[in-house]
Amino acid sequence: MSVTESLIGSDDELVLVGRLTTASNATFLATIGGTEVVYKPIAGERPLWDFPDGRLAHREVAAYVVSEALGWSVVPETWLREGPHGLGMVQRWVTTDESVEPVTIVPEGSVPPGYRHVFDGYDALDRAVSLAHEDTPALRRMAVFDAITNNADRKGGHVLPVASGHRYGCDHGLTFHDEPKLRTILWGWQGLGFTEEELAGVRTVLEGLSGPLGRGLAAYLSGRDLEALGLRCEELLAEGAFPEPEYDRHVIPWPPF
Repeated sequence: MSVTESLIGSDDELVLVGRLTTASNATFLATIGGTEVVYKPIAGERPLWDFPDGRLAHREVAAYVVSEALGWSVVPETWLREGPHGLGMVQRWVTTDESVEPVTIVPEGSVPPGYRHVFDGYDALDRAVSLAHEDTPALRRMAVFDAITNNADRKGGHVLPVASGHRYGCDHGLTFHDEPKLRTILWGWQGLGFTEEELAGVRTVLEGLSGPLGRGLAAYLSGRDLEALGLRCEELLAEGAFPEPEYDRHVIPWPPF
């Protein structure tokens, strides 16, 4: 089955339940055959200065295709289909574990055990604080995925913790740019070497670009985007380590949450 078809039921109606008003683009909670999904119609996309061609829904599906190729399930099931407002991205809704904070803000210098420090700053009350994230294999895989896909918008709220300990990522419309755009709050491993599993994942994507993976992604990405994807994978393998911030550009998404 193509990801342009419903992974839940291509014949079931997409029924709107409500609108997620905190999203920058038109985003709706909906159901398909009783399964909750997120629906982002292409008609509701607002192109950005650095993503002027739009195609955000296509990039979201491409991110899912890469996630599946890696075998890491970073991205929930995502596909293109028609809805009440036209063709759009549909993604399975993830119920999160509200007791867990994979990304958190703590008083400066008080990063808890099991977390990695990212940066220091001041909160709305002018108190010195630190931003930190979990030091877990699940979140490491997400950071590798972001480096591969050139994710320009990994905010804290785009990390979805579930009770099993798995971590899903959402909102991947700003990915696969042909220029370096990595903006993330997951900088805690910068410069550290990849594990063998992580290197194997990058290699899988690179090798897949000359086969079925590349042909599948060609439905959603431009030739320039695909070429840049291959070059990023080659660079990541050559370095063998998590990228380090390039401080001549913005490397933290705003707002971070």
